Amino acid sequence: MVRRVSGRTGSGFGRLLVAVYAVFALSATGRSTVQLLTKAGEAPVAYALSAFAALVYVAATVGLARDGERATRVAWVACIVEAVGVITVGTVSDLRPEWFDDATVWSDFGVGYGYLPLVLPFVGLFWLARSSRSSVAGA
Repeated sequence: MVRRVSGRTGSGFGRLLVAVYAVFALSATGRSTVQLLTKAGEAPVAYALSAFAALVYVAATVGLARDGERATRVAWVACIVEAVGVITVGTVSDLRPEWFDDATVWSDFGVGYGYLPLVLPFVGLFWLARSSRSSVAGA
């Protein structure tokens, strides 16, 4: 059974936001899966971070796309974790590049993805705060 998205993510900007998160979820999952299966020993930290980013993008996609209090909480947590992750990994990868034998989704603040990983969590948080779903976050 297919579950319909909420009214706010069923059309307009909400739908676009879910679509962008879905693309990131798929691309990060694919990238990290291939990296971990074919060359995990070359850069295990970088590839594990890419896999973690993929999980965060999947959680954000599901949280934003579904209705309900639980889904909204998942979306809030995922966007916050994503923001902290991209800022932390971006900063560390710039200050200590030798710690990263290969790039991650969040390396250098997402430069490999046009800096969208840096912008996306803040767009998601802004949308959650401005949407009718924001009342759930404080509950």
